[in-house]
Amino acid sequence: MALNITGDAEADAVLDSSAFALLVGMLLDQQVPMETAFAGPAKLLDRIGALDPATIAAYDPDALAAVMKQPPAVHRFPGSMGGRVQALAAAIVDEWGGDTAAIWTSGDPDGAEILRRLKALPGFGEQKAKIFLALLGKQRGLDAAGWREAAGAYGEHGCYRSVADIVDPASLTKVRETKRAIKAAAKAS
Repeated sequence: MALNITGDAEADAVLDSSAFALLVGMLLDQQVPMETAFAGPAKLLDRIGALDPATIAAYDPDALAAVMKQPPAVHRFPGSMGGRVQALAAAIVDEWGGDTAAIWTSGDPDGAEILRRLKALPGFGEQKAKIFLALLGKQRGLDAAGWREAAGAYGEHGCYRSVADIVDPASLTKVRETKRAIKAAAKAS
């Protein structure tokens, strides 16, 4: 199934073609709209000419910050997020031999192990790791034992809680409505 997260076919094609791009999109998904975050990898690819862990890890940090800031900016906090993208790339090079998908494929891991591996990455806490695990299971064909349980509520079928549930404009609207309802409930309590 082709991803349909950003509303931009070219940006979604970059996510479809690269596990690293998809992981970078997830990393960028904070304090900006989901579509902006997941369109970030396509902007990086367009501006740098390559989007792989080794290239990004070796990129001059000041030059990467400039690329991130170039209008339209990749993220509203281009400097700090550029550093996070570079730290993520370095971790994939150092710990996974530059193979992003090895995080969820090497050694036939179960859902709990994949979650542990994701949480060990720079910029990935519990919630972000669970959402990404759900994205892998719901949209990228991951069939690791126990992935739904490890992803928690994000792994539930038809829950519309996160980017893992976005497959078209209607599902994007449902995810936004769910997020608003959760925030309203938290504010009321």
